Amino acid sequence: MPLLAADNIQKSFPGVQVLGGVSFDVRAGEVHAFVGENGAGKSTLMNILAGVHQPDAGTISFNGRGAVMLADEHAAQQLGIAIVFQERSLFPTLSVAENIFAARQPAGRFGRIDRARMFAEARALLDRLGLGAVSPATPLSELSPAGQQMVEIAKALSLDAKLMIFDEPTAALTPAETSALFRVILGLRADGVGVIYISHRLEEIFCIADRVTVLRDGKLQGTLSVAATGTDDLVRRMVGREVALHQRRVDRVADANPALLEVRGLSDAGALHHARPFLRDISFSVRAGEILVCAGLAGAGRTELALSLFGLRPRAAGEILIDGRPVRINSPADAIRAGLGYASEDRKELGLFLDRTIAENIAVAKLDQFGSWWLDDRRGERVAEEFRLKLRIVCRGPRQTVQTLSGGNQQKVALAKWLLADPRVLIVDEPTRGIDVGAKAEVHQLLFDLARQGKAVIVISSDFPEALALADRIIVMREGRVSGELDGPGATEERIMRLASVGAEPWLP
Repeated sequence: MPLLAADNIQKSFPGVQVLGGVSFDVRAGEVHAFVGENGAGKSTLMNILAGVHQPDAGTISFNGRGAVMLADEHAAQQLGIAIVFQERSLFPTLSVAENIFAARQPAGRFGRIDRARMFAEARALLDRLGLGAVSPATPLSELSPAGQQMVEIAKALSLDAKLMIFDEPTAALTPAETSALFRVILGLRADGVGVIYISHRLEEIFCIADRVTVLRDGKLQGTLSVAATGTDDLVRRMVGREVALHQRRVDRVADANPALLEVRGLSDAGALHHARPFLRDISFSVRAGEILVCAGLAGAGRTELALSLFGLRPRAAGEILIDGRPVRINSPADAIRAGLGYASEDRKELGLFLDRTIAENIAVAKLDQFGSWWLDDRRGERVAEEFRLKLRIVCRGPRQTVQTLSGGNQQKVALAKWLLADPRVLIVDEPTRGIDVGAKAEVHQLLFDLARQGKAVIVISSDFPEALALADRIIVMREGRVSGELDGPGATEERIMRLASVGAEPWLP
């Protein structure tokens, strides 16, 4: 008997059917993966299992109890179902321990919170995830996005559930953190816990899962043994067409093209909130029509470099030149006037207005095109519809609020905004994080097209195969410095990793 059985699950939101009769089961002691394009219905299905949404039709049986009613998230937790949400649900001003046990703090005598016990249990969970250096008393706001994601995972583990759901848990994690999480998941499987695992990274599916279920447009495309399928088969089922994964660019830029952007001796003055200086003596250039990839491991300084170039992080030294002429960039407005655009890795904090519509978010980077005194809503919606078709944004229409989109579709809206702004130099930070394989190939093609138009494109990526597929050249950062530069055709993952983890190779040309 399966641990969980879902039969004919259906769900619609106004104007769109999200799930059209999905059936599957999960066994105890199994890692069951779910894959599909953005908007395929994966997160909606998991929210139904977690009690966040109610199905319009269908039944869910759990742990031998027959059909169960998951009226809310608390009811699901009481039954033994826990979820690690794709979008974090934490409190930045509370400590790590307080976030892990929010609304479930252990109590001592007279009903008071037993803080010693809470911190001890939090310490054990952090150690289990390989976070020995993180104190349970640390305010959550002091952790990186990856660290906060690990706290979200610790929060779910603290429930001691029979079924654990992981929705894109590794999107913000380093390779070391991903390995630590995989060890935890395999331990859960060994203990007889059922695990549902959602990821756009197909290599993770083949690394950790026993079976995989494929969704497309809210409909079931099959449940397969991982051992009996392959990447090409999964991609065909997901997108209904052939997709080239990480196909290398062939029409690379000519060395004779002029440098559009030059950075000379850039050092920073620390981030906001008085953080210590980090970037040191960084110099590089990007030619018109070139894609330059900035690679490196988490914490290497790649995002800090982008923030400095875009005026969001103060500089202590160095200069920036556009077309050979120095420019002063002390704010994003200065950067935009100079011809720079920046699509942030953190789309929720720096990239989008979540409570505004798709049309409004796309228009915001070029407001002067949509009226002087008020927005021309009709024109904004026409432009948004063009980008919806071009980027295959899954939505009900241009008036839908961005916060109701999946993470990958939010990323597409953030990219559409900068495509409309048409900067001469576009910096894109992790442009395909959280995006499915079909959309990833389309985003790559968009970046190629921008380069063909004579733009200079800087891509920050921790996905080394993606870096190799996109790059004319690669600069690798380590500890706030450029540790080396590689020509795109001659680069390999091994050479990137050596520069990222050890430093300059004396034998490199």
